[in-house]
Amino acid sequence: MIPQIDLTRQHAALRAELLAAAERVLASGRFILGPEGKALEAEVAALCGVRHGIGVASGTDALHLSLRALDVGPGDEVVTSAFSFVASASAVLHAGARPVFADIDAETFALDPAQVERAITPRTRAVIAVHLYGHPADMDPLVAIARRRGLAVVEDAAQAIGAAYAGRPVGSFGDLTCLSFYPTKNLGACGDAGMVVTDREELAERVRRLRDHGSREKYQHAELGYSSRLDELQAALLRVKLHHLPGWTAARRRLAARYSTLLAGLPLALPRERPPALHVYHHYTVRSPKRDALAKALAELGIGTALHYPLPIPGQPLFRSGGALATEAECPHAWQASREVLSLPCFPELTDAEIDAVAHAIHLAMNRIG
Repeated sequence: MIPQIDLTRQHAALRAELLAAAERVLASGRFILGPEGKALEAEVAALCGVRHGIGVASGTDALHLSLRALDVGPGDEVVTSAFSFVASASAVLHAGARPVFADIDAETFALDPAQVERAITPRTRAVIAVHLYGHPADMDPLVAIARRRGLAVVEDAAQAIGAAYAGRPVGSFGDLTCLSFYPTKNLGACGDAGMVVTDREELAERVRRLRDHGSREKYQHAELGYSSRLDELQAALLRVKLHHLPGWTAARRRLAARYSTLLAGLPLALPRERPPALHVYHHYTVRSPKRDALAKALAELGIGTALHYPLPIPGQPLFRSGGALATEAECPHAWQASREVLSLPCFPELTDAEIDAVAHAIHLAMNRIG
């Protein structure tokens, strides 16, 4: 069996480093808002090309608190992708605002700038640009549209740390950028964790306040905040992994190139890296109108796959009943993608032999399903 993802290989290779980091935290007696978190914030901010990082408890909290920091609330609208993980839009609901869905580019799965512009109304306050699967959204036109209309830009880079657009790192375009360190991410914690990065000092200060019960001075609470603090243990483990991220990114890109060579010529739509984007392949996701039959045939051949995602966000029951509707006619590429996408095994520790075996199984499966 070749799994779609296997974290045990990564942790086995880093066991000594991870245990040393954990012992360092245990010996310090500091578990919340300590030196490990501050160091990680600075290191991740530098990677993203900005001045400030604010560690939070999850990628979802990063989105929610970013919108709060921008004063997005009841009566406001936020335009975001119709095809992503649900948190890209549920965070808008948590802020009290209304998500408005725009369709994606059919080749890159990224938010389509032309569709974003059509979705903007006088109530729009922000655009959340999702860098899905590790491919950056088309940031130059998105930022230009937002600036022309007086809107904030939030980058949802939960799947794209280390990616770049036009030579600039993801995270350096938006007013705020949200990162997830969920264990399966390209940079994953051993639990849940997230971060907001920004170059704007006033927004960084606001997120710091909001993550800690609205306080920047002990027992002095300036506003209604939340408890969303990245703990020291996760920060220390992430700092170990951060040093390995460039090598893991290179491995993912080699993996993708090998898949694309081996699968060329099959009736599958393969992932595309569209310049000026640099893709980091959080997922290697193919498309087939016979997706379900292909997934079943691969499972029978011992190949793990995953569906990211089997429903577009506006097709989720939460949004069908919440008044934030977008129909298939309005977002046809999102609906079609949800019926066709299939993520193949994709993690840095995959061997060339395993990639070759996956590709061979796909050839067999495609012949089997016709």
